[in-house]
Amino acid sequence: MDEHVKRMLDVSFSATMKISQLADDMEAGGKDVISLAVGEPDFDTPEFIIEAAYEAMKQGFTHYTPPKGISELREIVAKKLRTENDLDFDSKNVLITPTKQAIFMSVLAHLDDGAEVILPDPAWVSYGPIVKFADGILRRVPLREEDFSMDEEAMKEAITSRTEMMILNSPCNPTGMTMSKDELNMVRDLAVDNDLKVVTDEVYEKLIFEGEHISLASLDGMRERTITVNGFSKAYAMTGWRIGWLACTEEMLENIAKIQTHSITCATSFAQKAAFTALDEKEKGEKALSYMLEKYRERRDIIIKRLDEIDGFECKKPESTFYTFPRFEYDMESMDMSMYLLREASVATTPGTAFGDGGKKHLRLSFANSKDNIEEAMDRIERAVEKL
Repeated sequence: MDEHVKRMLDVSFSATMKISQLADDMEAGGKDVISLAVGEPDFDTPEFIIEAAYEAMKQGFTHYTPPKGISELREIVAKKLRTENDLDFDSKNVLITPTKQAIFMSVLAHLDDGAEVILPDPAWVSYGPIVKFADGILRRVPLREEDFSMDEEAMKEAITSRTEMMILNSPCNPTGMTMSKDELNMVRDLAVDNDLKVVTDEVYEKLIFEGEHISLASLDGMRERTITVNGFSKAYAMTGWRIGWLACTEEMLENIAKIQTHSITCATSFAQKAAFTALDEKEKGEKALSYMLEKYRERRDIIIKRLDEIDGFECKKPESTFYTFPRFEYDMESMDMSMYLLREASVATTPGTAFGDGGKKHLRLSFANSKDNIEEAMDRIERAVEKL
């Protein structure tokens, strides 16, 4: 059997997509399913961004762009990073690409075969498979159950002579938590002391309800070893546009750019024009962000209140993102609970174990849905668990 086939056999499909497909199948069969499973804003992309793409297409901007992205978008991303994130970067440090592609290429370009990667657990479902595609070895480090914070001693114990990289996500999918300054400083010390590279996924940066976002690369000693990944999907409701960026030193970026050149060639041309407009028309962008964030806040407060009223469920209030990660006390695994709620309540949720062992006895519920749908979903879940 070919080696690449063996590698693929060790990678499973996303549980999120599996549940979503089952929900779609049920809806096609006439069931009224409420989905709290997929991590996608339920808002449309703001009109001024759509218009920018439309104008670009009408003007014939539908061809290849430079592999690293159009200059004006790279420049305005670099400006955003300097002014908002305290990162000393300019356009030569920025590459435009879909956000998930940015993570994939960052790992593939900087991980030796058999090298170890530290990943907090629970964590977004695709980090693990990405490491496996790069022939890396994943070392998951459990987060503290009580607040989903990092355990410094557990992190230290996980690092070996073969460790080359950490992957971090703050604000975090699925927990909805944002890393504190103390946690970031701890990561900085471990990365510097052990000469580790860090890929930090900051795509939920704009969706913070309490606290603040700090970019890891802004801390002393981290600029030269950190690849900062971000994008437009979550903040600007642009998931289908597949547009984001990464920022790092020129040396690291050149290795990543080689993969971009030989894979997708470049990001979609007119999507880049739209992304530039999202950042350039700052007042319109901030107005759209403020509106969506306030709606998410209202929905978060509803879903937390309702979850706390359901017997056998408890949930820490998320500080960011549009996810809750409640724990349940019933005698079943998280996939079984997720399937039960889909069958019995016609509510789609994501099993916590999709995010690692730290997700046992948890579900991820997205509140990127209307208040009415969230209330109805909670009613259905409450009735369903009463039967257990």
